[in-house]
Amino acid sequence: MRAEEILSLFPEESRDRWRDVAKQAKRLQEIRLRAGMPLSILVDNKERFVDRQGSLVDMPEEADRPAPEELEKLLGHLCRYSIYAFADEIRQGFLTVRGGHRVGLAGQVILDGDGRIKNMKYIRYLNIRIAHQIRGAADMLMPCLFEEGRVMSTLLISPPGGGKTTMLRDLIRQVSDGTAYGPGVNISVVDERSEIAGSYLGVSQNDVGIRTDVLDGCPKVEGMMRLIRSMAPQVLAVDEVGSLADAQALQMAGGCGCKLLATIHGGSLADVKQKNYMRYMMEQKLFERYVTLERRQGACRIVEIYDREGKPCTRQ
Repeated sequence: MRAEEILSLFPEESRDRWRDVAKQAKRLQEIRLRAGMPLSILVDNKERFVDRQGSLVDMPEEADRPAPEELEKLLGHLCRYSIYAFADEIRQGFLTVRGGHRVGLAGQVILDGDGRIKNMKYIRYLNIRIAHQIRGAADMLMPCLFEEGRVMSTLLISPPGGGKTTMLRDLIRQVSDGTAYGPGVNISVVDERSEIAGSYLGVSQNDVGIRTDVLDGCPKVEGMMRLIRSMAPQVLAVDEVGSLADAQALQMAGGCGCKLLATIHGGSLADVKQKNYMRYMMEQKLFERYVTLERRQGACRIVEIYDREGKPCTRQ
């Protein structure tokens, strides 16, 4: 991650005031802009603020408070000055921009006649989440996830921010490219929220492997079946299983001969067992490995690896 990549997120005429922030590129996690509120960033999980000159300060009363017009100008720049072309993403509440960075949006929604979100206006809140791909994040997992040269269906479990998407991304890359434990295979990814591949204009900004196909922005249930029919994957990957419908779609994919890579929110295996769709997946034996993760001192750490019965595995 280079400072120039952070600066490119902002209109050229305003980049000078973002240079101190850009210097934090390798450790920068978020840039939050709220109209009329202190401008803040998150660096190494610590909140700091940015004053009118662009200097980093520790107190919110010292921070700049961007005007609504500044946010509108920034949004226009992020949309390449064609907000209409990004209307579908704006309606969902986020944009994925060059580099795989994700911009969360909030403001006033416009509803259609059926009460569904049609569009969004008066966007006054932006959260730029900086993408950091960590190659090798899954290295410690690889010996435990292969059996006789084939990858085993694996579910990654962690609380929000615990590193499961980062781990999944690198797991996909390594399985796709091939490792010492098994040859590379064709993988299909349903990237519902553009967080795995970080696609921008249809092109993955993150390295997810040479044999990986990505369906971006598609709901998981529909996307899984679509990819099985169209791309004939050997492995199917999704992020954040969150419903019985998701679990049933995974079962159908597994029934078609696909191995599965997925994640789920939870603090432990015992925690996620309380969810009805998790119990369903375990009863159907959809996964051969369950991996619990946590974030400690800024790094993702493996807590435990379990077999399909939910019993701890001996690490190799």
